[in-house]
Amino acid sequence: MYDSFAIARLIDLWLAEDVGHGDLTAQTMIEPDERGRFAMNAREPLTVAGIEVAAAVFRRYEPRLDVAVAVRDGDAVASGAVLLTVEGPARGLLTAERTALNIVQHLSAIATETARWVALIAHTKARLIDTRKTTPGLRMLEKHAVTCGGGLNHRLGLDNGVMIKDNHIAVCGGITAAVARARRQLPTLTKIEVECDRLDQVDEALAVGADVIMLDNMSLPDMRAAVARVAGRVPLEASGGIRFDTIKAIAETGVDYISTSKITQGARPIDIGLDAA
Repeated sequence: MYDSFAIARLIDLWLAEDVGHGDLTAQTMIEPDERGRFAMNAREPLTVAGIEVAAAVFRRYEPRLDVAVAVRDGDAVASGAVLLTVEGPARGLLTAERTALNIVQHLSAIATETARWVALIAHTKARLIDTRKTTPGLRMLEKHAVTCGGGLNHRLGLDNGVMIKDNHIAVCGGITAAVARARRQLPTLTKIEVECDRLDQVDEALAVGADVIMLDNMSLPDMRAAVARVAGRVPLEASGGIRFDTIKAIAETGVDYISTSKITQGARPIDIGLDAA
């Protein structure tokens, strides 16, 4: 989920950064009337994200380009799959090539990594969610990529919900006081999540009416105990130090959500190329 108006503004920034005063290579080597036809190909299996954004990059720089998108965001494709084809004025096509590839490679890497993690917990009720640890300026698109890989979004930003963490609790003097302060001014439909690293804090957060409880860096036995104590009355989120080799056991404790930054910060590069067609 992303807003096309906001993306158009980003594309202008990306292109301005790369083009500068002009593409010296294309302008000195390619005649204005020369045409080209290229295909964007997956060079390894991947989950697609950002393909329409990549198409928009080509169209923004050279409106005369004919761009045909062959897949949809969220599709799992095999190595060799054609993601899109682009045809038209070769000078503009080649100038926009790297920016278009960069964004679809980056977002598809996040989607592909997310899908790997999601597969590990598919046998449980737990859902994988992202964090605010995203690349500045790219949060909207990176969170979109997470959903393409089967994950869910946590808060989109600080204005998207109240998260009472240990430092907030310390300043306010306790969970009960912190939640009470938030409730006094909070919009009616906005949720409050409370971070807990001990079981007694879970009891307090539940008693004071938290909408969501985060189990921060808890052991597996404590997570299971928290699940039993809460008994489904509010959702539980496991967070902190989640790893690919530990997420399965965490999901099996019965928590509702598991959040990690590794799907956005730790996604390895994905190989996608633009080849003559």
